[in-house]
Amino acid sequence: MDNTENFVSRCLVELLERHGITDAVVSPGSRNAPLLVALSRSEITKTTVVIDERSAAFVALGIASVSGNPVAIVCTSGTALLNYAPAVAEAYYRRIPLIVVSADRPEEWIDQDDSQTLWQHGALSNYVKRSYDIPAYDTPENRWYANRIINDAILCATSGRTAPVHINVQLRAPLGSMTCNKLPQQRIINTVFPRTDLTVERSRELGRLIASPRKVMIVCGFHHPDKVLNSAINKLSKMPNIVVLTETLANLHGSDFIPAIDATLAVMGEQERQNMAPDVVITMGGALVSRHIKQYLRDIRPSEHWHVGITETTIDCFQSLTTRIEMEPSVFFRQLASAVQPHREACDYANRWIQVRDRAYATLQGYAAKAPWSDMKAFSTFLPMIPRRWNVQYSNGTAIRYAQLFGNHDYHRCDCNRGVSGIDGCTSTAIGASVAYTSDVTLLITGDMSAQYDIGALACQAITPRFKMIVMLNGGGGIFRFVESTRNLDTLEDFFCVGGNMPLKELAAGYGFSYYEANDETQLRNVFRSFVSDDSKPAILAITTPPKDSACVLRGFFELNK
Repeated sequence: MDNTENFVSRCLVELLERHGITDAVVSPGSRNAPLLVALSRSEITKTTVVIDERSAAFVALGIASVSGNPVAIVCTSGTALLNYAPAVAEAYYRRIPLIVVSADRPEEWIDQDDSQTLWQHGALSNYVKRSYDIPAYDTPENRWYANRIINDAILCATSGRTAPVHINVQLRAPLGSMTCNKLPQQRIINTVFPRTDLTVERSRELGRLIASPRKVMIVCGFHHPDKVLNSAINKLSKMPNIVVLTETLANLHGSDFIPAIDATLAVMGEQERQNMAPDVVITMGGALVSRHIKQYLRDIRPSEHWHVGITETTIDCFQSLTTRIEMEPSVFFRQLASAVQPHREACDYANRWIQVRDRAYATLQGYAAKAPWSDMKAFSTFLPMIPRRWNVQYSNGTAIRYAQLFGNHDYHRCDCNRGVSGIDGCTSTAIGASVAYTSDVTLLITGDMSAQYDIGALACQAITPRFKMIVMLNGGGGIFRFVESTRNLDTLEDFFCVGGNMPLKELAAGYGFSYYEANDETQLRNVFRSFVSDDSKPAILAITTPPKDSACVLRGFFELNK
Protein backbone atom coordinates (compact mmCIF):
# COMPACT_ATOMS: atom_id res chain seq x y z
CA MET A 1 0.00 0.00 0.00
CA ASP A 2 1.26 3.47 -0.85
CA ASN A 3 2.38 5.65 2.03
CA THR A 4 3.21 9.31 2.44
CA GLU A 5 6.38 10.44 0.77
CA ASN A 6 7.32 12.50 3.81
CA PHE A 7 10.23 10.87 5.63
CA VAL A 8 9.73 12.48 9.05
CA SER A 9 6.10 11.37 9.26
CA ARG A 10 6.96 7.77 8.46
CA CYS A 11 10.00 7.80 10.74
CA LEU A 12 7.88 9.12 13.62
CA VAL A 13 5.21 6.43 13.27
CA GLU A 14 7.77 3.62 13.01
CA LEU A 15 9.62 4.81 16.11
CA LEU A 16 6.39 5.14 18.07
CA GLU A 17 5.66 1.52 17.19
CA ARG A 18 9.13 0.26 18.06
CA HIS A 19 9.10 2.07 21.41
CA GLY A 20 5.83 0.30 22.23
CA ILE A 21 3.47 3.27 21.85
CA THR A 22 0.31 1.72 20.45
CA ASP A 23 -2.27 4.50 20.89
CA ALA A 24 -2.60 7.79 19.05
CA VAL A 25 -5.38 10.38 19.23
CA VAL A 26 -5.55 12.61 16.16
CA SER A 27 -7.59 15.52 14.85
CA PRO A 28 -8.27 16.23 11.15
CA GLY A 29 -6.31 18.89 9.27
CA SER A 30 -4.43 19.53 6.08
CA ARG A 31 -0.93 20.40 7.30
CA ASN A 32 -0.83 17.18 9.35
CA ALA A 33 -2.03 15.06 6.39
CA PRO A 34 1.34 13.25 5.96
CA LEU A 35 1.31 12.32 9.66
CA LEU A 36 -2.27 11.05 9.46
CA VAL A 37 -1.51 9.02 6.34
CA ALA A 38 1.51 7.41 8.01
CA LEU A 39 -0.57 6.54 11.09
CA SER A 40 -3.35 5.11 8.93
CA ARG A 41 -0.84 2.67 7.42
CA SER A 42 0.31 1.37 10.80
CA GLU A 43 -0.77 -2.16 11.70
CA ILE A 44 0.27 -1.62 15.32
CA THR A 45 -0.92 1.81 16.39
CA LYS A 46 -4.60 2.19 17.30
CA THR A 47 -5.73 5.62 16.13
CA THR A 48 -8.70 7.45 17.65
CA VAL A 49 -10.06 10.47 15.76
CA VAL A 50 -11.44 13.38 17.81
CA ILE A 51 -12.34 16.58 15.93
CA ASP A 52 -11.85 19.06 18.78
CA GLU A 53 -8.16 19.27 19.75
CA ARG A 54 -8.91 20.29 23.35
CA SER A 55 -11.10 17.23 23.79
CA ALA A 56 -8.65 15.04 21.87
CA ALA A 57 -5.82 15.81 24.25
CA PHE A 58 -7.95 14.97 27.29
CA VAL A 59 -9.08 11.71 25.65
CA ALA A 60 -5.39 10.84 25.21
CA LEU A 61 -4.78 11.76 28.84
CA GLY A 62 -7.53 9.36 29.93
CA ILE A 63 -6.14 6.53 27.81
CA ALA A 64 -2.60 7.04 29.09
CA SER A 65 -3.61 7.35 32.74
CA VAL A 66 -5.51 4.05 32.77
CA SER A 67 -3.34 2.03 30.36
CA GLY A 68 -0.09 3.19 31.98
CA ASN A 69 1.42 3.62 28.51
CA PRO A 70 2.40 6.79 26.60
CA VAL A 71 -0.06 8.08 24.02
CA ALA A 72 0.69 10.24 20.97
CA ILE A 73 -1.53 13.18 20.02
CA VAL A 74 -1.30 14.69 16.56
CA CYS A 75 -2.74 18.00 15.37
CA THR A 76 -2.50 20.36 12.41
CA SER A 77 -0.86 23.79 12.39
CA GLY A 78 -2.02 27.07 13.92
CA THR A 79 -4.21 27.39 17.00
CA ALA A 80 -4.89 23.64 17.03
CA LEU A 81 -1.76 23.16 19.13
CA LEU A 82 -2.81 25.79 21.68
CA ASN A 83 -6.00 23.82 22.35
CA TYR A 84 -3.79 21.03 23.70
CA ALA A 85 -2.49 23.23 26.54
CA PRO A 86 -5.04 22.40 29.31
CA ALA A 87 -4.65 18.63 28.95
CA VAL A 88 -0.88 18.83 28.52
CA ALA A 89 -0.61 20.91 31.71
CA GLU A 90 -2.77 18.35 33.54
CA ALA A 91 -0.60 15.52 32.22
CA TYR A 92 2.57 17.35 33.28
CA TYR A 93 1.46 17.64 36.89
CA ARG A 94 0.05 14.10 36.92
CA ARG A 95 3.33 12.79 35.45
CA ILE A 96 1.58 11.20 32.47
CA PRO A 97 3.68 10.82 29.31
CA LEU A 98 2.03 12.25 26.19
CA ILE A 99 3.91 12.55 22.91
CA VAL A 100 2.56 15.83 21.51
CA VAL A 101 3.08 16.10 17.76
CA SER A 102 2.14 19.28 15.92
CA ALA A 103 2.37 19.81 12.18
CA ASP A 104 3.75 23.22 11.22
CA ARG A 105 4.50 25.31 8.16
CA PRO A 106 8.15 25.91 7.26
CA GLU A 107 9.64 28.53 9.58
CA GLU A 108 10.25 31.08 6.83
CA TRP A 109 6.48 31.53 6.44
CA ILE A 110 5.78 32.41 10.06
CA ASP A 111 4.78 36.06 10.64
CA GLN A 112 4.20 36.48 6.90
CA ASP A 113 0.39 36.69 7.06
CA ASP A 114 0.14 33.18 5.69
CA SER A 115 -2.77 30.98 6.75
CA GLN A 116 -2.58 29.10 10.06
CA THR A 117 0.90 30.26 11.00
CA LEU A 118 2.08 31.18 14.49
CA TRP A 119 5.15 30.36 16.57
CA GLN A 120 4.48 26.75 17.56
CA HIS A 121 7.91 25.59 18.69
CA GLY A 122 8.09 26.16 22.45
CA ALA A 123 4.41 27.10 22.71
CA LEU A 124 3.92 24.48 25.46
CA SER A 125 7.38 24.82 27.00
CA ASN A 126 6.12 25.45 30.54
CA TYR A 127 4.11 22.20 30.54
CA VAL A 128 6.39 19.70 28.78
CA LYS A 129 9.73 18.21 29.77
CA ARG A 130 11.29 19.25 26.46
CA SER A 131 10.32 20.89 23.16
CA TYR A 132 11.71 19.72 19.81
CA ASP A 133 11.53 21.23 16.33
CA ILE A 134 12.21 19.32 13.11
CA PRO A 135 12.92 21.50 10.02
CA ALA A 136 11.15 20.94 6.73
CA TYR A 137 14.10 20.26 4.43
CA ASP A 138 14.87 16.69 3.36
CA THR A 139 18.60 15.96 3.49
CA PRO A 140 20.60 13.03 4.89
CA GLU A 141 21.61 15.19 7.86
CA ASN A 142 18.00 16.16 8.63
CA ARG A 143 16.89 12.53 8.37
CA TRP A 144 19.56 11.58 10.91
CA TYR A 145 18.53 14.55 13.06
CA ALA A 146 14.83 13.63 12.91
CA ASN A 147 15.57 10.04 13.93
CA ARG A 148 17.70 11.18 16.86
CA ILE A 149 15.20 13.82 17.98
CA ILE A 150 12.21 11.46 17.92
CA ASN A 151 14.12 8.79 19.85
CA ASP A 152 15.24 11.38 22.38
CA ALA A 153 11.72 12.77 22.80
CA ILE A 154 10.19 9.37 23.53
CA LEU A 155 12.96 8.45 25.98
CA CYS A 156 12.62 11.83 27.69
CA ALA A 157 8.85 11.41 28.14
CA THR A 158 9.12 7.93 29.59
CA SER A 159 12.17 8.15 31.88
CA GLY A 160 12.75 9.83 35.23
CA ARG A 161 9.81 12.06 36.07
CA THR A 162 7.51 10.94 33.26
CA ALA A 163 5.70 13.82 31.53
CA PRO A 164 4.66 15.12 28.09
CA VAL A 165 7.10 16.18 25.40
CA HIS A 166 6.39 18.26 22.28
CA ILE A 167 7.66 17.49 18.78
CA ASN A 168 6.94 20.24 16.25
CA VAL A 169 7.24 18.96 12.67
CA GLN A 170 7.65 21.48 9.85
CA LEU A 171 6.04 20.12 6.69
CA ARG A 172 6.42 21.58 3.20
CA ALA A 173 3.86 21.29 0.39
CA PRO A 174 2.89 19.21 -1.48
CA LEU A 175 1.41 17.38 1.51
CA GLY A 176 -0.43 14.62 -0.32
CA SER A 177 2.51 13.09 -2.22
CA MET A 178 2.50 9.31 -1.99
CA THR A 179 5.05 6.60 -2.75
CA CYS A 180 5.27 2.84 -2.84
CA ASN A 181 8.93 2.87 -1.78
CA LYS A 182 9.77 1.37 1.59
CA LEU A 183 12.06 3.06 4.07
CA PRO A 184 15.03 1.28 5.64
CA GLN A 185 14.23 0.17 9.18
CA GLN A 186 14.69 3.11 11.49
CA ARG A 187 17.32 3.09 14.21
CA ILE A 188 15.90 2.75 17.73
CA ILE A 189 17.84 4.08 20.73
CA ASN A 190 17.30 2.25 24.01
CA THR A 191 18.21 3.24 27.57
CA VAL A 192 19.58 1.21 30.46
CA PHE A 193 18.58 2.69 33.79
CA PRO A 194 20.55 2.31 37.06
CA ARG A 195 19.10 0.74 40.19
CA THR A 196 16.86 3.06 42.16
CA ASP A 197 16.52 1.31 45.52
CA LEU A 198 17.99 1.94 48.97
CA THR A 199 20.99 0.20 50.41
CA VAL A 200 20.20 -2.14 53.30
CA GLU A 201 22.04 0.19 55.67
CA ARG A 202 20.06 3.25 54.54
CA SER A 203 16.69 1.50 54.71
CA ARG A 204 17.45 0.31 58.24
CA GLU A 205 18.46 3.83 59.24
CA LEU A 206 15.15 5.22 57.96
CA GLY A 207 13.32 2.37 59.67
CA ARG A 208 14.89 3.33 62.99
CA LEU A 209 13.79 6.95 62.49
CA ILE A 210 10.11 5.94 62.41
CA ALA A 211 10.23 3.29 65.12
CA SER A 212 7.85 3.53 68.08
CA PRO A 213 7.24 5.62 70.11
CA ARG A 214 7.62 8.20 67.33
CA LYS A 215 4.19 9.05 65.92
CA VAL A 216 4.18 8.62 62.15
CA MET A 217 1.53 9.70 59.65
CA ILE A 218 1.61 8.50 56.02
CA VAL A 219 -0.55 10.63 53.70
CA CYS A 220 -1.29 9.22 50.25
CA GLY A 221 -2.34 11.45 47.35
CA PHE A 222 -3.46 10.43 43.87
CA HIS A 223 -1.73 7.36 42.46
CA HIS A 224 -2.47 4.53 40.06
CA PRO A 225 -3.37 1.12 41.54
CA ASP A 226 -0.23 -0.74 42.63
CA LYS A 227 -0.41 -4.11 44.42
CA VAL A 228 3.18 -3.96 45.67
CA LEU A 229 2.66 -0.49 47.11
CA ASN A 230 -0.69 -1.48 48.63
CA SER A 231 0.88 -4.48 50.35
CA ALA A 232 3.76 -2.43 51.76
CA ILE A 233 1.50 0.36 53.05
CA ASN A 234 -0.79 -2.25 54.62
CA LYS A 235 2.17 -3.79 56.43
CA LEU A 236 3.21 -0.40 57.79
CA SER A 237 -0.36 0.35 58.92
CA LYS A 238 -0.17 -2.62 61.31
CA MET A 239 2.50 -0.84 63.35
CA PRO A 240 0.99 0.72 66.49
CA ASN A 241 2.73 4.06 65.91
CA ILE A 242 1.92 4.49 62.19
CA VAL A 243 -1.37 5.83 60.83
CA VAL A 244 -2.13 5.81 57.08
CA LEU A 245 -4.43 8.45 55.57
CA THR A 246 -5.52 7.70 52.00
CA GLU A 247 -7.35 9.93 49.58
CA THR A 248 -10.01 8.43 47.32
CA LEU A 249 -7.69 8.84 44.34
CA ALA A 250 -4.77 7.03 45.99
CA ASN A 251 -6.30 3.69 44.95
CA LEU A 252 -5.03 2.10 48.18
CA HIS A 253 -7.19 -0.10 50.40
CA GLY A 254 -6.68 -1.48 53.89
CA SER A 255 -8.73 -2.18 57.00
CA ASP A 256 -6.50 0.05 59.13
CA PHE A 257 -6.41 3.01 56.73
CA ILE A 258 -8.19 6.34 57.26
CA PRO A 259 -9.88 6.87 53.85
CA ALA A 260 -12.45 9.51 54.87
CA ILE A 261 -9.90 12.17 55.80
CA ASP A 262 -12.23 15.18 55.76
CA ALA A 263 -14.92 13.51 57.85
CA THR A 264 -12.34 12.27 60.35
CA LEU A 265 -10.81 15.69 60.86
CA ALA A 266 -14.27 17.29 61.01
CA VAL A 267 -15.29 15.41 64.17
CA MET A 268 -12.12 16.31 66.07
CA GLY A 269 -12.01 19.22 68.47
CA GLU A 270 -9.04 21.59 68.55
CA GLN A 271 -7.39 19.98 71.58
CA GLU A 272 -7.84 16.52 70.08
CA ARG A 273 -6.21 17.69 66.86
CA GLN A 274 -3.20 18.86 68.81
CA ASN A 275 -3.00 15.60 70.75
CA MET A 276 -3.14 13.58 67.51
CA ALA A 277 -0.33 15.52 65.82
CA PRO A 278 2.40 13.32 64.26
CA ASP A 279 6.14 13.64 64.79
CA VAL A 280 6.91 12.49 61.25
CA VAL A 281 4.77 12.92 58.11
CA ILE A 282 5.53 10.86 55.00
CA THR A 283 3.70 11.85 51.82
CA MET A 284 3.46 10.12 48.46
CA GLY A 285 1.43 10.50 45.28
CA GLY A 286 0.17 13.67 43.66
CA ALA A 287 -1.52 16.83 44.90
CA LEU A 288 -4.01 16.35 47.73
CA VAL A 289 -7.70 17.07 47.28
CA SER A 290 -8.35 17.62 50.98
CA ARG A 291 -7.80 21.21 52.04
CA HIS A 292 -8.54 20.05 55.60
CA ILE A 293 -5.48 17.80 55.88
CA LYS A 294 -3.29 20.41 54.17
CA GLN A 295 -4.36 23.10 56.62
CA TYR A 296 -4.05 20.73 59.59
CA LEU A 297 -0.46 19.84 58.75
CA ARG A 298 0.46 23.44 57.99
CA ASP A 299 -0.90 24.45 61.38
CA ILE A 300 0.88 21.79 63.43
CA ARG A 301 4.19 21.92 61.47
CA PRO A 302 5.54 18.38 62.08
CA SER A 303 9.22 18.23 63.02
CA GLU A 304 9.90 15.99 60.01
CA HIS A 305 8.25 15.67 56.60
CA TRP A 306 9.51 13.21 54.01
CA HIS A 307 8.14 13.31 50.47
CA VAL A 308 8.49 10.16 48.36
CA GLY A 309 8.39 10.20 44.56
CA ILE A 310 10.38 11.10 41.48
CA THR A 311 9.57 14.80 41.44
CA GLU A 312 12.77 16.61 40.34
CA THR A 313 11.45 19.60 42.32
CA THR A 314 11.17 20.45 46.01
CA ILE A 315 7.51 20.00 46.99
CA ASP A 316 6.93 21.69 50.35
CA CYS A 317 3.13 21.82 50.52
CA PHE A 318 3.01 21.78 54.34
CA GLN A 319 5.92 24.23 54.74
CA SER A 320 7.82 21.65 56.79
CA LEU A 321 9.72 19.47 54.28
CA THR A 322 12.93 17.98 55.64
CA THR A 323 13.70 15.08 53.27
CA ARG A 324 13.17 14.42 49.55
CA ILE A 325 13.19 10.72 48.68
CA GLU A 326 13.55 10.51 44.90
CA MET A 327 12.25 6.97 44.45
CA GLU A 328 9.18 5.22 43.17
CA PRO A 329 6.83 4.86 46.17
CA SER A 330 6.33 1.13 45.61
CA VAL A 331 10.08 0.50 45.88
CA PHE A 332 10.62 2.79 48.86
CA PHE A 333 7.70 1.61 50.99
CA ARG A 334 8.43 -2.05 50.29
CA GLN A 335 11.96 -1.54 51.61
CA LEU A 336 10.78 0.60 54.52
CA ALA A 337 8.18 -1.98 55.55
CA SER A 338 10.90 -4.64 55.65
CA ALA A 339 13.28 -2.44 57.61
CA VAL A 340 10.97 -0.80 60.15
CA GLN A 341 11.85 -1.76 63.72
CA PRO A 342 9.44 -3.54 66.07
CA HIS A 343 8.08 -1.02 68.56
CA ARG A 344 10.41 -0.44 71.48
CA GLU A 345 7.71 1.13 73.64
CA ALA A 346 3.96 0.76 73.87
CA CYS A 347 2.12 3.14 71.55
CA ASP A 348 -1.56 3.62 70.83
CA TYR A 349 -1.20 6.34 68.17
CA ALA A 350 -2.63 4.34 65.25
CA ASN A 351 -5.45 2.92 67.37
CA ARG A 352 -6.49 6.40 68.52
CA TRP A 353 -6.79 7.52 64.89
CA ILE A 354 -8.85 4.44 64.02
CA GLN A 355 -11.18 5.19 66.90
CA VAL A 356 -11.70 8.73 65.58
CA ARG A 357 -12.26 7.32 62.08
CA ASP A 358 -14.98 5.00 63.36
CA ARG A 359 -16.59 7.86 65.26
CA ALA A 360 -16.49 9.97 62.09
CA TYR A 361 -18.13 7.22 60.04
CA ALA A 362 -20.93 6.86 62.56
CA THR A 363 -21.43 10.63 62.73
CA LEU A 364 -21.45 11.06 58.95
CA GLN A 365 -23.77 8.13 58.30
CA GLY A 366 -26.18 9.32 60.97
CA TYR A 367 -26.11 12.87 59.63
CA ALA A 368 -26.61 11.77 56.02
CA ALA A 369 -29.47 9.44 56.98
CA LYS A 370 -31.37 12.34 58.57
CA ALA A 371 -30.46 14.88 55.89
CA PRO A 372 -33.15 16.14 53.48
CA TRP A 373 -32.89 15.50 49.75
CA SER A 374 -29.63 17.15 48.70
CA ASP A 375 -26.26 16.42 47.10
CA MET A 376 -25.13 14.71 50.29
CA LYS A 377 -28.20 12.49 50.39
CA ALA A 378 -27.76 11.58 46.72
CA PHE A 379 -24.06 10.72 47.06
CA SER A 380 -24.62 8.71 50.24
CA THR A 381 -27.28 6.76 48.32
CA PHE A 382 -25.57 5.89 45.03
CA LEU A 383 -21.86 5.63 45.97
CA PRO A 384 -22.37 2.27 47.76
CA MET A 385 -24.46 1.02 44.81
CA ILE A 386 -21.72 1.40 42.18
CA PRO A 387 -20.37 -2.03 41.13
CA ARG A 388 -16.89 -2.61 42.54
CA ARG A 389 -15.54 -3.77 39.18
CA TRP A 390 -16.16 -0.38 37.59
CA ASN A 391 -13.61 2.36 37.04
CA VAL A 392 -14.85 5.67 38.46
CA GLN A 393 -13.82 9.08 37.13
CA TYR A 394 -14.73 12.21 39.10
CA SER A 395 -14.99 15.75 37.84
CA ASN A 396 -13.43 18.55 39.86
CA GLY A 397 -15.64 20.49 42.24
CA THR A 398 -18.56 18.89 44.02
CA ALA A 399 -18.07 15.33 42.75
CA ILE A 400 -14.57 14.65 44.02
CA ARG A 401 -15.23 16.40 47.35
CA TYR A 402 -18.21 14.16 48.17
CA ALA A 403 -16.16 11.13 47.19
CA GLN A 404 -13.50 12.32 49.65
CA LEU A 405 -16.08 12.87 52.36
CA PHE A 406 -17.50 9.36 52.21
CA GLY A 407 -14.15 7.65 51.74
CA ASN A 408 -12.98 4.97 49.37
CA HIS A 409 -15.54 2.34 48.32
CA ASP A 410 -12.91 0.01 46.86
CA TYR A 411 -13.87 0.36 43.19
CA HIS A 412 -11.54 -1.08 40.55
CA ARG A 413 -9.85 2.33 40.39
CA CYS A 414 -10.70 6.00 40.89
CA ASP A 415 -9.30 8.97 38.99
CA CYS A 416 -9.77 12.72 38.69
CA ASN A 417 -7.88 15.49 36.90
CA ARG A 418 -6.18 16.76 40.06
CA GLY A 419 -2.87 17.72 38.45
CA VAL A 420 -4.12 21.28 37.98
CA SER A 421 -7.74 20.60 39.06
CA GLY A 422 -9.51 22.11 36.04
CA ILE A 423 -13.05 21.26 34.98
CA ASP A 424 -12.37 21.77 31.29
CA GLY A 425 -11.82 18.20 30.11
CA CYS A 426 -13.35 15.89 32.71
CA THR A 427 -15.76 14.22 30.28
CA SER A 428 -13.15 13.77 27.56
CA THR A 429 -10.69 12.27 30.05
CA ALA A 430 -13.30 9.78 31.24
CA ILE A 431 -14.07 8.80 27.64
CA GLY A 432 -10.37 8.17 27.08
CA ALA A 433 -10.24 6.09 30.24
CA SER A 434 -13.12 3.98 28.91
CA VAL A 435 -11.14 3.38 25.71
CA ALA A 436 -8.30 1.94 27.78
CA TYR A 437 -10.42 0.00 30.31
CA THR A 438 -12.14 -2.64 28.19
CA SER A 439 -12.96 -5.11 30.98
CA ASP A 440 -15.99 -3.24 32.29
CA VAL A 441 -17.71 0.12 32.69
CA THR A 442 -16.09 3.50 33.21
CA LEU A 443 -18.42 5.78 35.18
CA LEU A 444 -18.01 9.56 35.18
CA ILE A 445 -19.53 11.39 38.16
CA THR A 446 -19.74 15.07 37.27
CA GLY A 447 -21.52 18.31 37.99
CA ASP A 448 -23.72 20.19 35.54
CA MET A 449 -21.18 22.99 35.07
CA SER A 450 -18.34 20.56 34.32
CA ALA A 451 -20.58 18.55 32.00
CA GLN A 452 -21.68 21.63 30.09
CA TYR A 453 -18.11 22.88 29.77
CA ASP A 454 -17.07 19.71 27.93
CA ILE A 455 -20.38 18.75 26.32
CA GLY A 456 -18.85 18.42 22.86
CA ALA A 457 -16.96 15.35 24.09
CA LEU A 458 -20.21 13.37 23.82
CA ALA A 459 -19.79 13.45 20.04
CA CYS A 460 -16.59 11.39 20.29
CA GLN A 461 -16.75 8.33 18.04
CA ALA A 462 -14.83 6.26 20.59
CA ILE A 463 -17.74 6.17 23.06
CA THR A 464 -19.20 2.70 23.64
CA PRO A 465 -21.92 1.29 25.95
CA ARG A 466 -19.12 0.80 28.51
CA PHE A 467 -19.25 4.55 29.22
CA LYS A 468 -21.78 5.99 31.70
CA MET A 469 -22.29 9.40 33.32
CA ILE A 470 -23.96 10.63 36.47
CA VAL A 471 -24.65 14.37 36.23
CA MET A 472 -25.53 16.28 39.39
CA LEU A 473 -28.05 18.94 38.34
CA ASN A 474 -27.59 21.21 41.36
CA GLY A 475 -28.00 24.62 39.78
CA GLY A 476 -24.55 24.93 38.27
CA GLY A 477 -21.34 25.35 40.25
CA GLY A 478 -22.61 23.94 43.52
CA ILE A 479 -19.14 24.15 45.04
CA PHE A 480 -19.31 27.97 44.91
CA ARG A 481 -22.29 27.94 47.28
CA PHE A 482 -20.19 26.03 49.79
CA VAL A 483 -16.67 27.47 49.76
CA GLU A 484 -16.09 30.49 51.97
CA SER A 485 -14.50 32.62 49.25
CA THR A 486 -17.69 32.86 47.15
CA ARG A 487 -20.74 31.71 49.11
CA ASN A 488 -21.63 35.14 50.53
CA LEU A 489 -21.04 37.21 47.40
CA ASP A 490 -24.07 39.13 46.08
CA THR A 491 -23.00 38.11 42.55
CA LEU A 492 -23.01 34.38 43.40
CA GLU A 493 -26.03 33.31 41.35
CA ASP A 494 -25.31 35.58 38.37
CA PHE A 495 -21.58 35.10 37.89
CA PHE A 496 -20.52 31.87 39.64
CA CYS A 497 -23.40 29.40 39.84
CA VAL A 498 -24.21 29.22 36.16
CA GLY A 499 -24.80 26.40 33.72
CA GLY A 500 -27.77 24.95 35.53
CA ASN A 501 -30.13 25.22 32.56
CA MET A 502 -28.56 22.47 30.47
CA PRO A 503 -31.12 20.53 28.36
CA LEU A 504 -29.53 17.24 29.31
CA LYS A 505 -32.39 14.98 28.23
CA GLU A 506 -32.39 16.45 24.72
CA LEU A 507 -28.60 16.32 24.54
CA ALA A 508 -28.62 12.67 25.56
CA ALA A 509 -31.09 11.86 22.80
CA GLY A 510 -29.08 13.83 20.26
CA TYR A 511 -25.83 12.07 21.10
CA GLY A 512 -27.40 8.60 21.27
CA PHE A 513 -27.32 8.05 25.05
CA SER A 514 -29.89 6.31 27.19
CA TYR A 515 -31.31 8.77 29.70
CA TYR A 516 -32.39 8.27 33.30
CA GLU A 517 -33.36 10.81 35.93
CA ALA A 518 -33.99 10.98 39.66
CA ASN A 519 -35.42 13.78 41.79
CA ASP A 520 -35.54 12.11 45.22
CA GLU A 521 -33.99 9.22 47.14
CA THR A 522 -36.67 6.64 46.32
CA GLN A 523 -36.55 7.42 42.63
CA LEU A 524 -32.75 7.27 42.68
CA ARG A 525 -32.70 3.83 44.27
CA ASN A 526 -35.24 2.49 41.79
CA VAL A 527 -33.70 3.93 38.63
CA PHE A 528 -30.09 3.16 39.54
CA ARG A 529 -30.50 -0.55 38.90
CA SER A 530 -31.72 0.09 35.35
CA PHE A 531 -28.90 2.56 34.79
CA VAL A 532 -26.32 -0.02 35.87
CA SER A 533 -27.75 -2.87 33.83
CA ASP A 534 -28.27 -0.90 30.57
CA ASP A 535 -25.64 -2.28 28.18
CA SER A 536 -27.31 -1.31 24.90
CA LYS A 537 -26.04 2.28 24.80
CA PRO A 538 -23.87 4.66 26.76
CA ALA A 539 -26.07 6.09 29.51
CA ILE A 540 -26.61 9.32 31.44
CA LEU A 541 -28.26 9.52 34.87
CA ALA A 542 -29.38 13.05 35.79
CA ILE A 543 -29.85 13.64 39.53
CA THR A 544 -31.63 16.90 40.36
CA THR A 545 -31.02 18.37 43.82
CA PRO A 546 -31.96 21.73 45.42
CA PRO A 547 -28.89 24.01 45.12
CA LYS A 548 -29.11 26.07 48.30
CA ASP A 549 -30.27 23.17 50.47
CA SER A 550 -27.31 21.09 49.26
CA ALA A 551 -24.82 23.74 50.29
CA CYS A 552 -26.48 24.16 53.70
CA VAL A 553 -26.52 20.42 54.38
CA LEU A 554 -22.83 20.02 53.52
CA ARG A 555 -21.83 23.06 55.54
CA GLY A 556 -23.93 21.80 58.44
CA PHE A 557 -21.85 18.62 58.72
CA PHE A 558 -18.58 20.53 58.99
CA GLU A 559 -20.09 22.85 61.60
CA LEU A 560 -21.24 20.04 63.92
CA ASN A 561 -18.20 20.44 66.17
CA LYS A 562 -18.12 24.23 66.13
